[in-house]
Amino acid sequence: MKAVLISLNSKYIHASLAPWYLLAAIRKQCGSRIEARVTEGTVNEPVEAVIARIRAEDCDVAGFSCYIWNIERVMEIGAYLHRKYKNMKIILGGPEVSYRAQSLLETCPWIYAVISGEGEVPLPALLEAMENGDDIEEIPGVCGRKDGRIFVHAPYIGTEIPPDPYTEEYFAALDGRIAYFESSRGCPFSCAFCLSGRCGSVRYFPAETCRETLIRLANAGTRTVKFVDRTFNAHPARTNAWLQFLKMEYGKRIPKQVRFHFEIAGDLLQEDTMELMGSLPAGMVQLEIGLQSFHEKTLAAVTRKTDVEKLERNIRKLLSFGNMHIHLDLIMGLPFEDMAGVRESFNRAFRLRPHMLQVGFLKLLYGAAMREEPDKFPCRFDPRPPYEVICTPWLSEEELKALHLLEDAVERIYNSGRFLRTMAYCLGVWGCEGFDFFMNIGQAMKAQVHPGLSLNAYGEMLFEVLSADARVDRQALRDHMVMDRLETDCSGRLPSYLRVEDPRLRQLRKALGKDGEKKAKPGVKRGLAILYSQNCGVYVDYDETKDAVRGRYLLHMVPFPG
Repeated sequence: MKAVLISLNSKYIHASLAPWYLLAAIRKQCGSRIEARVTEGTVNEPVEAVIARIRAEDCDVAGFSCYIWNIERVMEIGAYLHRKYKNMKIILGGPEVSYRAQSLLETCPWIYAVISGEGEVPLPALLEAMENGDDIEEIPGVCGRKDGRIFVHAPYIGTEIPPDPYTEEYFAALDGRIAYFESSRGCPFSCAFCLSGRCGSVRYFPAETCRETLIRLANAGTRTVKFVDRTFNAHPARTNAWLQFLKMEYGKRIPKQVRFHFEIAGDLLQEDTMELMGSLPAGMVQLEIGLQSFHEKTLAAVTRKTDVEKLERNIRKLLSFGNMHIHLDLIMGLPFEDMAGVRESFNRAFRLRPHMLQVGFLKLLYGAAMREEPDKFPCRFDPRPPYEVICTPWLSEEELKALHLLEDAVERIYNSGRFLRTMAYCLGVWGCEGFDFFMNIGQAMKAQVHPGLSLNAYGEMLFEVLSADARVDRQALRDHMVMDRLETDCSGRLPSYLRVEDPRLRQLRKALGKDGEKKAKPGVKRGLAILYSQNCGVYVDYDETKDAVRGRYLLHMVPFPG
C-alpha cells in the first residue's frame, strides 16, 4: 500500500515539519510494508496542480495535515479526490480536525478516518491495519466508521520521543526555506484561546541528539531556524544550556548567517538568562513574546496570569541589549478589553519600540476553551476559518473593523521597517502616541489600500496623505522618506515622488569620489540624495554593512562641498 502525506503551507517560505515526522514514524513502525512519500505545496497554488501532484504518486491513501489556513482547500481537494478516485482513502489529521472528528465524519462521507492528536503512533497503526484488513476501531487517536456507525477517540497524547524527521528527502525539499525544529513538546500554560495546553505536560527531547540535529539543520541552507517549542524558557537551566551551545558554535559549526527564533514567556525570564541573551552575537536570535494584553483582568480571564510589570521590565532590558530582534504579540478581542483598554495595551507595547509589533485578532479554535465555553467567553465569531472574532460585549463590530485598519497601518509602516524615520517625524509633529497615529493613518487610507498593494505604491499614497496635514512640513517629510528609502532599498534609486533633479548631486558625488574615506568601493552600489530641510547630502553603500537586527543599511550624512 502506498500513502502520500500532503502539507499545504500558507506560503512557500514555510517548510512544514508535520508530514516528515509522520513519514519517519511510518518507516520506523511499518518498514517496507507501507510505501510513504511527502508532497508539499501552498494554499496559493491552483487546486488542479495539487491534485495532479497527488495523482502522479498513484497512491492508495492521501493524508492531509489540517490547519486553519489550509482546511478549506483541503476539504475541496479531498472531496474531489473521493469523487474522481473512489478507491483512494482520505485521512485527515492536525489541530484543525482533532477536536471535531465527530462532526466531520457525520457531514463528509468521503473522509475515511481522522487522526486526533499526535499522529506519529496512530497513523502507522492505522495504515498497517488497513493493509492487513484489521479492525481500526481500537487504535488510540483514530476516529472513523464501523458497521455504519461513527466511533471517536480522544486526541492521542504521546509519552514517547518522536522519530527524527530530518531525512535526506527533507533536506532536499527544504530549499532555503524557514526550517522548523522541536526540542520539546507540550506547553506549561493552558490559555483559553490556544490548543497548545491540551497537548499534555511538557516533555523534553534528549539534549545531545537535538544539538547534533540542529547543527545539520543549520547547515542545510536555511537562513532561519524556528524552534516550535511553545515556551522556550519554561525550563531555565535547559534554556541557558541551549543559548550557551548556540553561542559557542555560532560561526563555527553554525554558519553566521543563520538566525534562531524562539517563543518565550517574557515574565518568566530569569536574570542569568537575560544576561546570557545580552552576550549573544548580534542578529543570531529572534524572540517572539506573546503579550496578548497588558490588562491583568483580561489575562486572568483567559488563564494567562502574568506579572505585567515584570514583563515590561524584562522586555525593556532585552531591547536595551540591541543584539536581538524582538517581536511582540497583541490579541484584539479578548475578554474585558474595550477600545480604551486596547489603546492602553497598544501604546504600552509600542512605547517599548520592539522591532515588530504584531496586532492579531482572537480566533475561536475548535478545541479551545473560548469556543467550548461560550457562556464564560461570550462573543460572536465568523463560522468560517480562521474563526475570527466579529464582536464582543466590550468591542463592537465597527470597533473591530477599525482595529483592522490600525493593523494594516502597523504592518505597512512599522513592521515592514520601511518608514521608521517617517513615522518618528510624524509622531513628533503630531504630538500623539502610536495608537492614534496608526488609527488615523488606517482610516485616512482605507479606501486606497488593498492586499496586493506594493510598499512602493503605499509609500506614495502615504506621502500625499501625510503632507496634506498642516502640521507636516512637506520638505521635511520628503527628506525623512528619502532616508528611509535609501536605508531599506538596495537599488539606490528614489521613486519619482521623492526624486528632485538637482545639479548639486553630481557635485556631491564628485566630491565624495575624491575623499579617501568616503569614496565608493569598487563594485558597490551607492545611493545618494540631498536633504533640503537639513541642507546636506546623504549616502548609503549597499555592501554587507547593515544593522544586524533591523537589517537597515548604514546612512551617512555629509555637508555640501565648499
